[in-house]
Amino acid sequence: MARLAGADTRQFAAVAAELGMRGLSAPRLLAADHSRGLLLIEDLGDARFADIIRDGADERDLYAHAVDVLLELHRHPAPKVMRAAPGIAAPLLAYDGHAMMAEVALLPDWFMPVASGAECPASARQSYLAAWGQVLSQLEEAAPVLILRDYHAENLMWLPDRQGPARVGLLDFQDALAGAPAYDLISLLEDARRDVAPALASAMLEAYCKARTARDGDFSEKAFRQEAAVLAAQRNAKIIGIFARLWKRDGKPRYLGFLPRMWGYMERDLEHQAMKPLADWFSAHVPNEWRGVPSIG
Repeated sequence: MARLAGADTRQFAAVAAELGMRGLSAPRLLAADHSRGLLLIEDLGDARFADIIRDGADERDLYAHAVDVLLELHRHPAPKVMRAAPGIAAPLLAYDGHAMMAEVALLPDWFMPVASGAECPASARQSYLAAWGQVLSQLEEAAPVLILRDYHAENLMWLPDRQGPARVGLLDFQDALAGAPAYDLISLLEDARRDVAPALASAMLEAYCKARTARDGDFSEKAFRQEAAVLAAQRNAKIIGIFARLWKRDGKPRYLGFLPRMWGYMERDLEHQAMKPLADWFSAHVPNEWRGVPSIG
C-alpha cells in the first residue's frame, strides 16, 4: 500500500502552497496546466546541499539550518487538506501502520532473494512482520505533522540571501503525508546516498530535542528518541528492499552499492531496546555476510 502522488501535479502544487504559507522555501508556482501534467516553477538555483558540502561548505551549519526547517514545520499539526488555489486541493493522507507494514515487507520480498539466492521462507516472512508489529505498537500516539519523506541533502538547496528557515530550499515533496515528527529528521540524518557521521547525527538529534523541549511543554525526548529509532529502522528496511528491487526488477545495479551504508544505519538502529524483536529476527535470518553488496555475477 504505497502512498505516492505519482504524476499528479496538483499534489505538488498543494504541498508547495502549504509550505509557502508556513514561510518555507518551496518553489513558487509560476504557471500550471494540471490537465496535461505541466508546471512552471521557480528555479531555486544549483547550490544543492550534497554538492556544496562536497565542495567544502560547512556541513554542520547546513544541517543545523535543515533542522530549523523541521522545527518550523513541526510547529503546527498536519492539515487535512492542502489548497494550492481556488478549486485546486489535495488531501493529506496518513502515513500509518498499514503503509509502514507494506513498506517493510519489501526487505523479505526483494532483498532476501537477492542476498540468499532463494525466496524468503513463508515462516521467516511471517515472523518478520510479527516482529515489526510488536515494534510499531510501541510508538506513542502523537499529533501528526506534515512529513516530506525525502528530506535529505540531495533535495535541499542553499539560499543564503533569504532569512531564517527560508534559507533552505525544498524539493521532491510531492509524496508528503501526515506522519510522525521524527520521520524527516531521520531521513536527513540517515541519508542513503551520502555518509552522515554519527557525531553529526547525534548533535542534530540533540539540537532538535533541546529546541522542542524549550518550546513545547508536552514534548517527551525519551518518546521522540524511541520514535526516531523505530522509524529509522522502518525506513531503512524499506530502502534496502527498494534498492534490491531496483536491481532485480529494473536492471539498476548501482543501487546495490548503497546497501553497506544502509546496513550500517540499520545495525545502529537495532541497538535501541525498542528494536529487540527485530534485532533478534535479523540475527537469526540475515547473516553478516549478507549485509553488504550481494553477489550478482
